[in-house]
Amino acid sequence: MATTATKKTAALATKKAAPASKKAAAPVAKKAAAPAVKKPVAAAVPLKPIKDSFTKASLTIHLAERSGVEPKAAKALMAALEETVLASIHKKGAKEFTLPGLLKVVAQDVPAKKKRFGKDPFTGEDKWFAAKPASVRLKVRPLKKLKDAAL
Repeated sequence: MATTATKKTAALATKKAAPASKKAAAPVAKKAAAPAVKKPVAAAVPLKPIKDSFTKASLTIHLAERSGVEPKAAKALMAALEETVLASIHKKGAKEFTLPGLLKVVAQDVPAKKKRFGKDPFTGEDKWFAAKPASVRLKVRPLKKLKDAAL
């Protein structure tokens, strides 16, 4: 099965390559390129402060209006972003996710702690402190754009 599939792909590649070589041999007259017109980026407009906090539905509507897409597409994009963050932070994943310019999420493994004898910082008495199991600590760091927006 694998050899027949390989032969078919090789045959298709040679068929596709043959017409391309004929086009390369023919002289091509170049047209003058039209100057590229740049559209103004929506982010270039100064940000207006938003007074209300968003729910999931209101955030979806707001993003759809700002980007000029359907609310259904904005909702799908938010779901895809959520899945990507969860997969990145997963214990078998990279344990790190960066939303460029805004924030960075890092999952740190915290090792288990044994039962120990020590001084209670509040009462000053000597006592046994209980053992703690291993855990995972999530740290979310704001990046430059987010810090600048808060100023």
